[in-house]
Amino acid sequence: MIWDLLTHPSNIVFGISLALCLFIGVLELILLLLGGSSSFIDQFLPDSLIDVDHADVSIEHTDGSFTQFLEWLYLGKVPLLIWLIIFLTIYALTGLIVQDIFFHLTEHYLSAWIISPICLFLCMPMVRASAALIAKIIPKDETTAIHSDDLLGRTAQIILGEAKPNSPAQAKVKDQFGQTHYVLVEPELDIVFHQGQDVILTQRTKIGFQAITT
Repeated sequence: MIWDLLTHPSNIVFGISLALCLFIGVLELILLLLGGSSSFIDQFLPDSLIDVDHADVSIEHTDGSFTQFLEWLYLGKVPLLIWLIIFLTIYALTGLIVQDIFFHLTEHYLSAWIISPICLFLCMPMVRASAALIAKIIPKDETTAIHSDDLLGRTAQIILGEAKPNSPAQAKVKDQFGQTHYVLVEPELDIVFHQGQDVILTQRTKIGFQAITT
């Protein structure tokens, strides 16, 4: 019964959502075993979502409606991959529950073109509530971010892979508050950074930082 519900063409979107959720969970586990973190993916979020104000840091920005909506969903307040797991799980379960109820009433499933956008709106309040709960549980040094420019000039350590020009590797760096951040780093010069090597962050890139050797 459950398998028929998952594999029915009208519910394929929800089946794919659950599969993606499982894939992300496995990815998180692999990164954990390798001593890395998925936090570097948060670099792809808009700065206005990951910047926070400290007593000695003044940041001014104007939020648009879309950015305010993302903030309402707690995007940037929990790691992005964890937020995706929350969203995909709740979206899939919402769709499958609605489809199951509708099938028991009519012996038919709603069209995927109808149910998919409906459940997208239905699940948003639950996604927000779940993300808010997770944000309270996760330690602050895992979720609190500062302005990326504040990390310039700080020493980072390559923790996963080798960094080459235009081929960044994951590194960890501590900010002025002692909090650890995971970022993507590539050499500013034509050299290679190896795992375990300390480097100095010199300038930002679209997805992370360039660095030089210490």
